[in-house]
Amino acid sequence: MKFYDVLASLIHDMKNSLSMVIHTLDEITADAAVDFDKPARMTVLQNEAKRLNNNLIELLTLYNIENERISPSIEEVDVAIFIAEIMAENRSSAEANHIELVSDCDPELFGYFDENLIRNVLNNLVGNGIRYTRDRLLISAAQEAGYLVFRVEDNGSGYPEQMLSKQSAEDDHGALAEGRTKLGLYFATMIAEMHRNGEQQGFIRLENNHQLSGGCFSIWLP
Repeated sequence: MKFYDVLASLIHDMKNSLSMVIHTLDEITADAAVDFDKPARMTVLQNEAKRLNNNLIELLTLYNIENERISPSIEEVDVAIFIAEIMAENRSSAEANHIELVSDCDPELFGYFDENLIRNVLNNLVGNGIRYTRDRLLISAAQEAGYLVFRVEDNGSGYPEQMLSKQSAEDDHGALAEGRTKLGLYFATMIAEMHRNGEQQGFIRLENNHQLSGGCFSIWLP
């Protein structure tokens, strides 16, 4: 067995263990009978555990992509229900950080994409957004210019100019910006580009001041 295969196996085991830790933390914080002297510390612990878990999922998925062990499973998806699920998965973290989590999606919108892969990307974006927003986070989906567009927006300080000028991980070999890891950008780019329809290919876009006053990360799927 090659070293990278051993590493992938370890990452998989670490991810499973961390998922159990996150589940236990969620149960503890949801238990009204448990009284915390310093609830803010528990919130930090939950957020960092979820962020680490998302990073492990990204690494494992990228490994499988590079080794051609994964390909997108494109199916018709009810986008409104999908967005509602993303909201539900991240609501407790948002509330614990006193952040208003809102969504915007046509209830009749349907799309064709790999639900699990896009779910991983959006959960990572929401997790980052919770860290960097001021007090509001918007998750939206819409049909635009022949693409299905998912957006995660915050009302924080926005993306720095150096990051806006480099719209994919391949554009830069150094640090992109404080806290905005190149791994997450590379992961989102790879997942988007795996979605194709004829000559069209998925892509990502970064901008500021779309609907909210901060950063906006969008994924365009053909």
